[in-house]
Amino acid sequence: GYEDLNDHEALRFDQALQTATGNASTLAGKSTLCRMEQAMDRQTIVKAHELLWHHFIEQHEKPPKEIVLDFDGTDIPVHGDQPGKFFNRYYDHHCYFPLYVFCGRHLLVSYLRTSNRGDARHSWAILALLVRFIREYWPQTRIVFRGDSHFSKPRLLAWCDRNQVDYIVGMARNQRLEALAAPAMDKVRTYYEAHGHKLASTFRFRYKARSWHKPRWVVARLEYGPQGPNPRFVISSRYDDGFKLYYEQYCARGDMENRIKDQQLDLFAGRTSSTHWWTNQWRLILSGFAYTLFERLRVHLKNTPFERMSAGTLRLKLIKVGAVIIRNTRRIRVLMSDSYPHKNDLSALVQRLVPQ
Repeated sequence: GYEDLNDHEALRFDQALQTATGNASTLAGKSTLCRMEQAMDRQTIVKAHELLWHHFIEQHEKPPKEIVLDFDGTDIPVHGDQPGKFFNRYYDHHCYFPLYVFCGRHLLVSYLRTSNRGDARHSWAILALLVRFIREYWPQTRIVFRGDSHFSKPRLLAWCDRNQVDYIVGMARNQRLEALAAPAMDKVRTYYEAHGHKLASTFRFRYKARSWHKPRWVVARLEYGPQGPNPRFVISSRYDDGFKLYYEQYCARGDMENRIKDQQLDLFAGRTSSTHWWTNQWRLILSGFAYTLFERLRVHLKNTPFERMSAGTLRLKLIKVGAVIIRNTRRIRVLMSDSYPHKNDLSALVQRLVPQ
């Protein structure tokens, strides 16, 4: 939970951390950890992602019928002379623009990118690698690619069509889409004018852009309010109810943004201050590893007050807690203070998890 490596000069002697890592001796200090970070290269990052993917497979007792791969990017501000930094007009600062891929709460990809390219940069290659890896273990599992309008690239959608990958992605509105949805929008506007409050509805239709090789299903989310019409459009490979496609399937991707915030706000994903590219990528991966550890911990916190706490709150209320530690060759004892408000909950949790 500490951002700076110099904190490890003291933490390396912490008996609780030593025990958690399976050691009984002094842990690595700041110099050793710094050399480790500076030694990272491309192959190490590939192996780190493979570890995340294997971990994802191992968390399932049997192959799921369907999985949804959520793709999204975010900004990491940079303030020095880091390699590959660029000014991004949308975010209005110099930044990196990493790509994240989640399946539910499972982190699969944490890929550092520069911010001078499009949001979908390298997403096609990463999706292809992920699909090939997953199908080695789950050949019958249905895979769905989901993303916002930045990922509605014709080549990416065509690849999904050729490789039996379903997709539901946003699409930027244009005059032609608005014209096709106009009759349905007129009904929504009529309802608003008659009743005085917003009405949100959906309208599904076939559409073929000039760069597409075939028509696709488009779902329009139609809304009319005091500011006028506010349509939104998504492309889907599925023939399904428009309301279900938009509100239940597409809008569910918003939960991914909370998973990104866990890493950005609580797990130091923004610690990209090195002048070496692969070191910054490694630090981003370390944040992903920390997130994965917290998610594995959360599995054991069901039916406790800790179950729905964020990573930052869990760190403060469960991990960074003062205690007296007594360790010998046979056991380690952690003596909690009576003033710790969750003492009884933690004791009950330990009794449930640790064999007596």
